[in-house]
Amino acid sequence: MPRNIYDDDHEALRASAREFIDRVMRPRAEEMIRDKVIPRDIWQEAGKQGFFGFDIPEEYGGAGVDDYRFNAVVAEEWAHFNMATSSCFGIHADVCPPYIVDLGTEEQKQRWLPGIASGDLIIGIGMTEPSGGSDLAALKTTAVREGDHWILNGSKTFITNGYQADLVIVAARTDLSKGAKGITLFMVERGMDGFVNGRKLDKVGMDESDTAELFFDNVRVPDENRLGAEGMGFIAMMQRLPQERIGSGIANVAHAKAILEETIQYAKDRKAFGQSIGAFQHNKFLLAELVTQIEVAEAYIDDCVIAHSKGELTAIDAAKAKWWSSQVQNDVLDSCVQLHGGYGFMNEYRVARAWRDARVTKIWAGSNEIMKELIGRDLGF
Repeated sequence: MPRNIYDDDHEALRASAREFIDRVMRPRAEEMIRDKVIPRDIWQEAGKQGFFGFDIPEEYGGAGVDDYRFNAVVAEEWAHFNMATSSCFGIHADVCPPYIVDLGTEEQKQRWLPGIASGDLIIGIGMTEPSGGSDLAALKTTAVREGDHWILNGSKTFITNGYQADLVIVAARTDLSKGAKGITLFMVERGMDGFVNGRKLDKVGMDESDTAELFFDNVRVPDENRLGAEGMGFIAMMQRLPQERIGSGIANVAHAKAILEETIQYAKDRKAFGQSIGAFQHNKFLLAELVTQIEVAEAYIDDCVIAHSKGELTAIDAAKAKWWSSQVQNDVLDSCVQLHGGYGFMNEYRVARAWRDARVTKIWAGSNEIMKELIGRDLGF
């Protein structure tokens, strides 16, 4: 089925992203796997090319594009390359900037947005804690007011970009008596006394992704680094999670689609019993099923992207997109591994790494079980 979501301007941007990946990132793919990080010079080069500034107004160094399809087309290309790039760049350029653009003061916007757009300031967001994952209302990190500062204590874990982060949006409890209404957001900067970017976590997949723990030991955060109104942090996160979840859906489908295309070619080239393995009826039917699954999922994601571009994407539809796309991705990639046989279990084959990388997508950005809970509640249960 032809896709009608993108026009010539979007496709020109896609071509630019592909050229950047082929020229800058692909030659250093093994380096990034080995070092478990995307080097800073790559971040800066991506910034120079304008890939980080779609949601940032022009006066702060961005493109100020009011069309989410530009975010989406680049997200597809990052995911075609690998899920780790999609994750790291997505958090930096797609998830975090709207918080500052929408909630920040003029001084905060001038202070941080240009560096984010240029790739000179790497940003992450600190929601998840060791004691709880998707239950954001129960977070334990605290911030206590002391004059013109807040004293921040606690920890975060599984933070994408956490090891390199120069800037982290941190959710902390500022009023223990108010539950979700007692949560406030703060901008914590590298170098603040008591703030430690912890070790790179040893993950099952996404080797290239810089994922770390963060620790806050009596960190004195000036009130000027408070992001948004006191007590409005939980609402701010809930309002912006749909963009994170549709971004996840875009990457899930694009990633699986790229690996499936490679698997189809492998099934044509690989011979067994005198014919291509794809010619066997079971494999032929399986590939037909996988292609259909991807195209159907892609059509739903495309509709969600259009809705989000118009400001009409609901949190429930974003939840549907997130859980369904991650499930389809994992099912498709599991079959791709099977079609590769023993080679599919070798890390030197991209299909094996993609299969490992995909597993976390059913967990992060709200586990699939939480997504179904949200959808179920919307049904009146």
